[in-house]
Amino acid sequence: MSTSPRTLMRIYFHLSEPDPGLYEQLLDVLADVTPQVEAHPVDFSADADLTGALRYWGQDAAGLVGVIRLRALALHGVSTSAGAGPSRMIAAMAAALTPAGGATIVANTPYDIAAFLRPQPAAALPGIGPAAARTLGRLGITSVGDIADTPLATLQRILGVAAGRQAHDRPLGIDDRPIVPAAAPRSLSLSHRFDHDELDPEQHHRAVLGLTEHIGAALRDDRQVARGLTLTVTYADRSQTTRTRSLTEATAHTPALAATARELLTTLGLQRARVRSLSLRAVRLQPSETAVHQLILGTDDGRARDLEAALDRARSRCRSGIVGSAAAYRHAS
Repeated sequence: MSTSPRTLMRIYFHLSEPDPGLYEQLLDVLADVTPQVEAHPVDFSADADLTGALRYWGQDAAGLVGVIRLRALALHGVSTSAGAGPSRMIAAMAAALTPAGGATIVANTPYDIAAFLRPQPAAALPGIGPAAARTLGRLGITSVGDIADTPLATLQRILGVAAGRQAHDRPLGIDDRPIVPAAAPRSLSLSHRFDHDELDPEQHHRAVLGLTEHIGAALRDDRQVARGLTLTVTYADRSQTTRTRSLTEATAHTPALAATARELLTTLGLQRARVRSLSLRAVRLQPSETAVHQLILGTDDGRARDLEAALDRARSRCRSGIVGSAAAYRHAS
């Protein structure tokens, strides 16, 4: 029994600003076409296996990619760029070369695969990093076609046995890696909009602390922990700056979240910036029971967590905003 040739796609969603909620809706657009979707939330892209969907939708690769891109634009106003081909590698390379609003389709024939791959620079081939590309370049191997024409034994002497084998196979389009269905990791985002464009750094820090109070409480209520934080600053001219930092350990502990959020804010140097709003997003969420907390001897960390638990119990019996950090809720004089 023969199997249909694979058709895989890499698509980039060009969001006007980071919006995990919108990204999840765009993943739903893909899921309506094929269940084989692997999310890449770091750059708001995704891989999809279209092999089975082509016959179902009565489309060729170009037609089905066009349908997906049109739906993203019509339903959510989001422009895309996409690449499709017989392997993950070719789809990803094609998408990387495609400007926003376009699509590059590589047909599953030896001629089309070679015509696409051979002219590419050696560094464009996955697995060929800058150092390997420089080493190959000194030997006159500067393109994917040059790599394809180099004997396996020579590549293995230059790059090592495993890397040489991979470098030998991939210029021929050999890449059997499957799409592994995976949704985007959950995130939680809250924003604070100032009554006026705010210049005072103390107010910036107070707002960020307030956001961490609310996010920490929401995470604990939902029995979730975060592995990172993303801070987005919107300025008076509507421009934005975004910074992301990983936490030392997955946590919902407000002081740990606040320390990282303050570091993010400090690195932006907003002393003279006119800030319109601040948005803090807890990213890469996971169930709290999967997290491991490293106790540190000689600190009051345990006492702080006991106090936090008591405040959470008090908060559950009071109106929102009554219980929390004094620095976060104190009004400026």
